[in-house]
Amino acid sequence: MLKWKMSTVTPNVVKNTVARSHFKVTKKSHDWLGCWGHHMKSPCFKTIGEHQKLNHFPGTFQIGRKDRLWRNLSKMQVRFGKQEFSFFPRTFVLPQDIKLLRKAWEDGGSRQKWIIKPPASARGIGIQVIHKWSQMPRKRPLLVQKYLHKPYLISGNKFDLRIYVYVTSYDPLRVYVFTDGLVRFASCKYSSSMKTLGNKFMHLTNYSVNKKNSEYQANSDDKACQGHKWALKALWQYLGSKGINTTLLWDKIKDIVIKTVIASEPYVNSLLKMNVRSPNSCHELFGFDIMLDENLKPWILEVNISPSLHSNTALDVSIKGQMIRDLLNLAGFRIPQREEVSGPSTSPSGSSSSLCGGNRDRTKPELTTDEKVKRAFYLSQRYADQDFYSSVLDVLTPDDVRVLAETEDEFTRKGEFERVFPSPSSSRYLRFFECPRYLNVLLDQWEQKHWNNRTKGEMKHQSSAHHLSSNHRVRSLSASRLPVPSGLQLEHF
Repeated sequence: MLKWKMSTVTPNVVKNTVARSHFKVTKKSHDWLGCWGHHMKSPCFKTIGEHQKLNHFPGTFQIGRKDRLWRNLSKMQVRFGKQEFSFFPRTFVLPQDIKLLRKAWEDGGSRQKWIIKPPASARGIGIQVIHKWSQMPRKRPLLVQKYLHKPYLISGNKFDLRIYVYVTSYDPLRVYVFTDGLVRFASCKYSSSMKTLGNKFMHLTNYSVNKKNSEYQANSDDKACQGHKWALKALWQYLGSKGINTTLLWDKIKDIVIKTVIASEPYVNSLLKMNVRSPNSCHELFGFDIMLDENLKPWILEVNISPSLHSNTALDVSIKGQMIRDLLNLAGFRIPQREEVSGPSTSPSGSSSSLCGGNRDRTKPELTTDEKVKRAFYLSQRYADQDFYSSVLDVLTPDDVRVLAETEDEFTRKGEFERVFPSPSSSRYLRFFECPRYLNVLLDQWEQKHWNNRTKGEMKHQSSAHHLSSNHRVRSLSASRLPVPSGLQLEHF
């Protein structure tokens, strides 16, 4: 049953981890457990079996496309104010916002800089920094953003951070952040002079741009602060030595991550309900690009729904290898009973080369009447307080126990990932959800009550858990774990 479907975009770091974990590659469209592939159109998710796991959710382009990201964050800013949502630069989407941009341009005077980006490009393609209206490309659509012209510099160079964010579930929402990441430097010392605006090696931090500069210096040591790419942990060491509170900075970055993922939540959940049979069939790794300004305030630049996992250097291998290993353990691939794996789809479009084809029936576990009543009761209270919500744990339904058990089991497999939602302090984010979700309330209360003694919480609810284990038999990979050898030699990639 340990079969994996490779696609043309499966990175080597994923292929190697999967191969080391005793999976075999299959070309068939129906008998695989895991696949790392392209993002698909939402209806294609209907073809994924309940035992299968694809590395995308439907609808995540709502933060993965630059224009949708700004639209959704701007909506949040209008609803909740600039105090909570002021971590993105002022942005205009053309052609719709052309009049607003013209006014902002005229109000800002002649010394301002703007950065223009195609809404769906990657690797720095089509990005320019401009300061005259005449430089504006006539081609549309386009994203025009106020340029962060006073970045925090190290040795005179501008840099950004690649933060790896992993979402295992959207309902309930469970978000993890990898504790290491990459710091990508521009390969030319920064100058704010208007004459330098055409120099991409100075103003852009993309590795795919800067590696073409003859001045680019590689770095193979994940501990060293040298060259034009560092490990995130090396940056924290460097900033800490300068007396900077890196814990506070990391908390600000996690705050941005949680709010941005919540901005995509209503879209993803409605598409999941329409197109995905099992809530366990999707998971997704995001690459958040964050820049620090001269005051060390973090700003979000973009979110990648297929972040590069190329590992050309020992530095890349040590960070991305560990991250993918931990991610695949967190994913918790479930080994199905043989009879659960149906034969190939009879649909003419259900070819072996494609995930998209065939329209199988969706079979989601139905909630009992009691469970529906309990959920409705907790979601219908307009002015609920902490005391009211804490009572959600008093009588647990079988479905409550299933979700809590799954969440706790997942938490034990987190490796170097840190769970940022739910967390003991994440209840303040519940108000940002467009639609309140019962399971988010349940997990939030569990975290508040049991985060400092998880075993005690599990023991307390063991009688319910016994009910669960006798009713929901889940066979999983060594306790839902991908059996990656503990002494994995990542340098052999």
